[in-house]
Amino acid sequence: MYSLSDFDFHLPQELIAQVPLPQRSASRLLHVDGDALLDRAFADIVDLLAPGDLLVFNNTRVLKARFFGAKETGGKVEVLIERVLDHRTVHAQVRASKSPHPGSRMRLADAFDVLVGERAGEFFTLTFPSDVFDLIEAHGRLPLPPYIEHAADEFDETRYQTVYAKEPGAVAAPTAGLHFDQPLLDKLRDKGVRFAYVTLHVGAGTFQPVRTENLAEHKMHSEWYTMPQETVDAVHAAKSAGRDVVAVGTTSMRALESASQSGALQAGSADTNLFITPGYVFKTVDRMITNFHLPKSTLLMLVSAFAGYQRIRAAYAHAIEQRYRFFSYGDAMLLTKNPTC
Repeated sequence: MYSLSDFDFHLPQELIAQVPLPQRSASRLLHVDGDALLDRAFADIVDLLAPGDLLVFNNTRVLKARFFGAKETGGKVEVLIERVLDHRTVHAQVRASKSPHPGSRMRLADAFDVLVGERAGEFFTLTFPSDVFDLIEAHGRLPLPPYIEHAADEFDETRYQTVYAKEPGAVAAPTAGLHFDQPLLDKLRDKGVRFAYVTLHVGAGTFQPVRTENLAEHKMHSEWYTMPQETVDAVHAAKSAGRDVVAVGTTSMRALESASQSGALQAGSADTNLFITPGYVFKTVDRMITNFHLPKSTLLMLVSAFAGYQRIRAAYAHAIEQRYRFFSYGDAMLLTKNPTC
């Protein structure tokens, strides 16, 4: 039985990527092939996939979800939208010296007022004066991860978004997908690799470390996903042909596995708080592409469950020794499911 301390590691600060590379597909790729650790370029993914393999991408689009503003009393606030509930209402984190009261108003971006509603756990319910998506796009700021030390600029607004992003709703990017540019996608398609899409709106909780030594006591953050029927059909076709289903990122993985809890992949939309730790039996995914994750994070636990705890420990030690770039703007790994999973 694993505990929290088993997923800790020391990462030199200078290995945390602060900016993306000029070219998306120029990242490095650590190929974990059994016990072998192979240093490759991300563009090599074309050679590592076979015709008929299915790449499953998360097509969520990152919102400009961060706002700065003030309460009616004049106190400063920082608002990070966590989830859009409908076209006028959101759940949001609110940072302020004193929490705002239900029924009060806050002025955001010196542009519009929102009405504060009841608490929903750690979040506040906020009502916008008009369409949420319009106001977010016009006045919000891109919420870069907390370990990136610069404020988002125009370059980030392009690069902290996948080239296939479509469905607005995330507050963090599905970062494994950031390595794919259109020329690389074209090469994969020309080879006969198939594409399918899910939508999982990544929440800010993806950056939160687990704080309980006993993993069973951790409450997983909840995220909304949609599994289209055409993706279910594509997965079934790949499996029937003996080809691999390859999750692009932990968010695609969570959507696929969440929709497979009955034993077979099912279409539909739902909240998921699936917490994957070593011992989990994977039902759909054969391989995955993923970035390097934070110590003590649920994402590190997920990839350890998938590829094997010792293999991930060895891979991370190798990546640090070889000076790979870590986290959202960093390099990637290609993992194969541990046969015991």
